[in-house]
Amino acid sequence: MNIKKKSKFVVPNYGAKSRKGVKNRWRHQRGIDNKKRVMRSGYGAIPKIGYKNDVIKNGLGADGKQKALVRNVFELKDAMLIPDVSIVLHHALSKRKKLELQKIAEKEGLKVANRVKA
Repeated sequence: MNIKKKSKFVVPNYGAKSRKGVKNRWRHQRGIDNKKRVMRSGYGAIPKIGYKNDVIKNGLGADGKQKALVRNVFELKDAMLIPDVSIVLHHALSKRKKLELQKIAEKEGLKVANRVKA
């Protein structure tokens, strides 16, 4: 179950020499003569409803598994009950706690998405 690939949505003339300070981000075009707004060919893609993923694939990770955020051992035990799940360790945990939770998850055969190197 792969997630759909989408185009890189950037502001027009992003690669131009005169636009070196333009960040790689999307802003909707509002200019009256803007070629990207009127969807001329060759000016890049615009976000549209057609780029949306299937409802089945919403909330899934890149590996196609459901993600479960884990902050402690109790949440890890709850996540074990969900079939076909990928564990995500909370960012605010200490390294010691992450390693402890990671060891328990590996013992149970669960995949940890953001592994910590010992």
